Amino acid sequence: ASGVIPQISVMLGPCAGGAAYSPALTDFVFMVRETSQMFITGPDVVKAVTGEEITQNGLGGADVHAETSGVAHFAYDDEETCIAEVRYLLSMLPSNNRELPPRSEPADSPERRCDTLLDVVPTDGGRPYDMREVIAEVVDDGEHMEVHERWATSVITTLARLDGQVVGIVASQPRSFAGVLDIHSSEKAARFVQMCDAFNIPIVTLVDVPGFLPGVDQEHGGIIRHGAKLLYAYCNATVPRISLILRKAYGGAYIVMDSQSIGADLTYAWPTNEIAVMGAEGAANVIFRRQIAEAEDSEAMRTRMV
Repeated sequence: ASGVIPQISVMLGPCAGGAAYSPALTDFVFMVRETSQMFITGPDVVKAVTGEEITQNGLGGADVHAETSGVAHFAYDDEETCIAEVRYLLSMLPSNNRELPPRSEPADSPERRCDTLLDVVPTDGGRPYDMREVIAEVVDDGEHMEVHERWATSVITTLARLDGQVVGIVASQPRSFAGVLDIHSSEKAARFVQMCDAFNIPIVTLVDVPGFLPGVDQEHGGIIRHGAKLLYAYCNATVPRISLILRKAYGGAYIVMDSQSIGADLTYAWPTNEIAVMGAEGAANVIFRRQIAEAEDSEAMRTRMV
């Protein structure tokens, strides 16, 4: 029933073996540090088979699944906080996929100006900034609930409200690997987009992406396949989709981040936007490769061509 009615797993103790698949099939997984663990084979089996020694928390604790595996969407220090956050999440979700998410009257005016954004986002494309500050400034009352906050951190996925209406926000995070898309961030964003589409939650995409993360590990790990998941999720979504380009929007990464070419309903761009196949430096390295290689001072020639 995942995607039909919201399914939430709250892990308050250990979960081992085949039973660990049950929470993984639900829409959201909450875990509590030191008390909840999930793994298919426990530490004793791991030691017997591989010779590796590890504790239960080190193998499948809340922090492991929140930061490394991505199985847990949320991790908290105590049960009380965990249950309170479950209630908050439920306040943003409909009862089933045939209903709209509940609306809440905001204290913020939807007509307010957000002048703080002028200082938050630097015009210099090489300077990082925290996209969470942008999100907090834009959404109602500065409140949002980030999903998978500590996994695949180059992309932010969060639930918030705009003028009282629940929206799902997918945003590049320039403070983490410059906001590039990689295998994990593509998978994270794709699943979030599918969840929003299932529960009638409009999607807002904040774009500042320099491209896909290059590397042998990424290519051999299937970045093409995982990037295609995000592309498919956006193209298949039937909810309203709005994208906002803050700075960089380069190459294939821009295409899969809900570009106009794959069906975004509305696309806005700040004056600082840079929509291109690649950045100026990368383009110069390709177009003027011979001149740079033959120059006595290759760095000076590269700077000149850029």
